[in-house]
Amino acid sequence: MNNTAAVGDRVFITCRRYRSIIKLKYYTFLVHEDFDMSPWTSLITALTLLLYLVITINVGRARAKYKVPPPHMTGDADFERVLRVQQNTLEQLVFFLPALWLFSFYVNPLWGAGIGAIWLVGRIAYAWGYYQAAQKRAIGFGISSISSTVLLLGSLVGIILSLVQP
Repeated sequence: MNNTAAVGDRVFITCRRYRSIIKLKYYTFLVHEDFDMSPWTSLITALTLLLYLVITINVGRARAKYKVPPPHMTGDADFERVLRVQQNTLEQLVFFLPALWLFSFYVNPLWGAGIGAIWLVGRIAYAWGYYQAAQKRAIGFGISSISSTVLLLGSLVGIILSLVQP
């Protein structure tokens, strides 16, 4: 049985399989009945953004320390390593955050948050190692890359299973 309610230009339809279907003027959003906004996944997302903020602040501090004014992107090798940490983390965020949320939605939010926490530890190890020497970044990079890959592959399995199961 479906229930419909309208609020302004939004129409909310509740049905058996989906908790709600939100129709805006041009878009429709489906919210699966089993999905709750996971506080654990949300916490990992917030901590990830906090880590990125700290890494970005470190670039500003390195600019001042090594006298590399914006918009210059080169200078002292120590500055370039700090900048590379920030750039690489940004590149990894584009891959990690969607994989985290897809895994949490289609597989399990608690497992997603756990694997996401491992990713965070890997990024911290990556930054800490790279700040010291380029050769010391490998372990952290490996930890975060493997955890991101697990999230992506798990997401794909969860998505495919949701498509083939009635």
